[in-house]
Amino acid sequence: MSNLFKIALRNLLRYKRRTLLTASLITLGVVFVLVFVAVSGTFKNLMIGQITDSMIGHLQVHRKGFVASIETLPLNMNLKGGAIAKLEKILDAQPEIASYSPRIKFGGMFSNFTETSSIRLTAIDPEREFKAVPLLADRVSDGSKELKPGGILIPELLARGMKVKPGDAVVIVATNADGSVNGKQFTVTGVMESATGPGGRDGYVHLDDAKALLRMEDRQVSEYAIRLKDFGNLASFSRKLEGLLDKELNQQGKPMFELHTWEQLSPFFNIARMIDMMTFFIKLMLIAIVLISIMNVMIMAVYERIREIGTIAAIGTQPGTILNMFVIEGFCMGVAGALVGNLVGLAIMVVLNLLKMTYRFGRQDILLQAAVNPVDILVISATVIVVSVVASLQPAFKASRMEPIQALRHT
Repeated sequence: MSNLFKIALRNLLRYKRRTLLTASLITLGVVFVLVFVAVSGTFKNLMIGQITDSMIGHLQVHRKGFVASIETLPLNMNLKGGAIAKLEKILDAQPEIASYSPRIKFGGMFSNFTETSSIRLTAIDPEREFKAVPLLADRVSDGSKELKPGGILIPELLARGMKVKPGDAVVIVATNADGSVNGKQFTVTGVMESATGPGGRDGYVHLDDAKALLRMEDRQVSEYAIRLKDFGNLASFSRKLEGLLDKELNQQGKPMFELHTWEQLSPFFNIARMIDMMTFFIKLMLIAIVLISIMNVMIMAVYERIREIGTIAAIGTQPGTILNMFVIEGFCMGVAGALVGNLVGLAIMVVLNLLKMTYRFGRQDILLQAAVNPVDILVISATVIVVSVVASLQPAFKASRMEPIQALRHT
């Protein structure tokens, strides 16, 4: 076998220009795919981190049916008493959970005493909320990041449109679960940027204020935002937790809770899927480049070396050995292209990171850190080598099937 490798390498070096051009094309394909996978994957992970860590959380648990009617923020769909106790007992027993935060979501009217507009409010326990969504505080662009009873964090859209600034007094009017209307005065603590762009009408108040404004006599929760210790375990843990929650039934014998991952709650999941789809097609392009390049080179090699093939066949070389010789040539070009491509691709990523390029996502400037998973490098390299071998099979098979006498007569 070592002799076959020597012969294959010698044959490749005999046609240096063609071998170099083919290896260069494979290298460029590997570099392009590797850099694209690194940059797009990093962007996708940063985008997911921004969405989950500043607003949604990794998972959310609601009362069954709440999400289907979430546009109206129905207070009669809140979790209460015994349901809350059962759910928190389940969540406390899960070692995969880093933190979770109870929320009350409701709509209301926002007034600065001269103008009135609608607002969507999320009532939170600040200490627990900032653990479940640690980037929430970073969205406060003006004022204090602390949220105490009596304070309110308002969206930038309302602050700009109604000329409200931190320290101003405002009034929130909301409809209670029984249909009555109640109002409460707040002091603007801070102004928040939207996590997804310049729009958004979502503000935050303290849980105690929501209970007073909505006249809740007992404890109620609209949703629980959950943060995992390892985001990579999202799929497996969501299946585990969903199985546990499905065992909790209401008086009608139906499931009491419903669980949703961030993927089911955020439209940005479709962007993440598009990035994955683009990456898949880029890899297909790499396969096509390698396949066509290797096959073209090997076909030309067979036609140019017909008399040589006839000679080695005439002295007793077995067809399998001839086939292996050409396959090894394709294998060597694939290995060389993958190796050089990986090195160049990693060097380009180092340069990109040194340039400290930034881009805006939503309202935040994010530093691009190009990085690639070692598994992706192995998959790309293995794909290139396998395709190189496959592309060599047809020309190699043709060479191994030649009749020695006919090959020697070839001019």
